[in-house]
Order: sequence, then structure tokens, then C-alpha cells
Amino acid sequence: MNKNPNIEGIYEVCIGITEPLSMIQYWQQFGYRIGQIGELTAPMANNLYGVNSNLRSIRLYHQDVDHGLIRLMVWDKPTNEGLQMISMRVLGNRWVTSLTADVLNILNHAEDGKLAGLPIKYTFPQWEIIYKMDKGRPFIDPAVGVREMMLLQLLTRQVLFQRFNYTIPKYGQINHTSTFKTSQFTHAGMIVQDDSKETLQFYEDVLGLLRSRDNSETSYESSQAARQIFDLQPGEKFTVTTFDDPRSSTNWEEARSGRMYIIRFPEQINLHSCFDKSQPGCLGMSLYTYRVNDIKYYFDIVNNSAATKITDIVDNEFGEKSFSFVAPDSYFWNLISK
Repeated sequence: MNKNPNIEGIYEVCIGITEPLSMIQYWQQFGYRIGQIGELTAPMANNLYGVNSNLRSIRLYHQDVDHGLIRLMVWDKPTNEGLQMISMRVLGNRWVTSLTADVLNILNHAEDGKLAGLPIKYTFPQWEIIYKMDKGRPFIDPAVGVREMMLLQLLTRQVLFQRFNYTIPKYGQINHTSTFKTSQFTHAGMIVQDDSKETLQFYEDVLGLLRSRDNSETSYESSQAARQIFDLQPGEKFTVTTFDDPRSSTNWEEARSGRMYIIRFPEQINLHSCFDKSQPGCLGMSLYTYRVNDIKYYFDIVNNSAATKITDIVDNEFGEKSFSFVAPDSYFWNLISK
């Protein structure tokens, strides 16, 4: 375990929008607040993100945490409408997960939104046993697990979970003063199909992330939440691989948030590709970023890897040295200098 990592957990989730006020108000209910604001001209945005549009970005902070932030990217000319509310089981899918102390309050708002005619899709908070612990006696011993729900809207794709009778001190810092009593994003997710797992090596060997969980299998039969969130059909399954901040640990009790959560469907399953709807310029959740200590070092090793569409190192909208690339699994990434 590297105690002085060159890379941290997922720094930001970037959301493409055309109008910022409603999104700022929405994320304030989850404990976020306005931080930095910056702009790029269309030629500058094209150099870094491959999008020929003027850009204004607003970075949202969450308490004093250094990861799991939001960047609202206001495009003058967005490329397309983004993922919107399509199924979670598509290639190119992006979503974020947060810890909450009150999942039923979020469900109440989701149900009210549905009744009000808002475009929204959600699941009932299902009971899940995340970590293998000795099962207690019902009605006698504490029930140890989580309640987990999905919440899809036109510009947001969220999973919310509430813990019961256990803690992981460094995995999510709840803002108890916020309406929904939620943490920063504890992890961000992606869908891939790669039976060989070769593309996953990029995150470990090139970016230097900690592979903290691998080949964890979830099936239709084993998880009610997975059936609903990922539209699993009878007999179907997927495996989970996670990559963490190198300061984290493979011991779940010592894990840090900032995790990248990769769901790998078997190649035999026919999944629709939506990579064109989940990259910069698209509306909705369209980009993840990492923050690194030595950006020139990362630029060199990414250039010597199987990554493609690597840009030059340039200043982003906040004046930070930054470059972008497409990883071997076809997801678009951006790295930022600390």
C-alpha cells in the first residue's frame, strides 16, 4: 500500500448542462456548495475536451473533502442530450453513489416527483448484505447491511445507500446539515464487457490505482437490488472490480471513498453502446477526473500505454494543468495537476 500516492480517488464527476441554477439548487440539497468558477473559449475547450463550444464550469465542494466533487460544465453548444434515463446496463454508463443517513427521505421526494409528472425513475431501497458477516438472529441481534436505491433523472444518475449497524470511517463523510443528509460521492461507476479483463489492467498498471476488490459476482438470483438497478434477467450475472485511491486498503474496514466501481458483464450478453452520450460535450454525467501530483509523469506513461486521443497538457477552465485521453475500455478521462 502506497502511503504517498501520485494519484487520489476520483476527484470530480462532471455534469454537462445548459443552465446552472437548477442544478446548483439540486446539489445543494445533497450538501454541495459553489466553489470555483472558470471559462474556456471554444478553441480552448476543443483542445482539451474535443468539443467546439464555449464552456463555463462551476466546481461544487462538499464540506472539506478532497474528492467526490462535482463540476457543472455549462456548454453553449452541447453535443447531444446525453444518457438521460436509459437503462443502467449500457456500455458507457456513468453513475455516482453516495452514503445517506435518511434514504427514506430521498424516496419520499422521488415519489413526490413522480406524482408531479417529473421525468424520474427510481427503485425501492432494497436490503443488501454488502460484506460477508455472521448473520444474527432476526429480532434478537442487530441487522447488518444497507438499504440501496437508484434515482435516475435527465441529468443525474445516482445510487444512494444507508448503512445499518456498521461503519467504515473513511468511506463517506455525511453532511448532516443538508436536506438529504448525504456524503460526497463515495464511488463512481462504469459498465464494461471484457472477459479477459485486459482493459482493467490500465487502471492498475498505468494509473497506479489500488485494485481493492476483484471478481465479486452478482447474479439475478443473489441480489434484488441488482435486478432492479441493472435490469438483470433470470440466469444473468455480472462481476465487480474496484479501483481505489492508493492510500486505501483491501481491508474493507479501512477503505477510503473515491472508488471507481466497474461492473463487467459477460461478452455473450448483448449490451447497447452509449459511449457517444457519456463524454465531454454531452449533457448529464459525462466525465470523471483524477487529480495527480506529477502531471508530466502521467502524461508520459499514458502516452506509452494503449490509451488513445491523448491531448496536450494545457490549462483547464480553472487554470489547472490538465490533459485528456480515452482509456482502453473506451471511457474518456481527464487528469488534473494538484
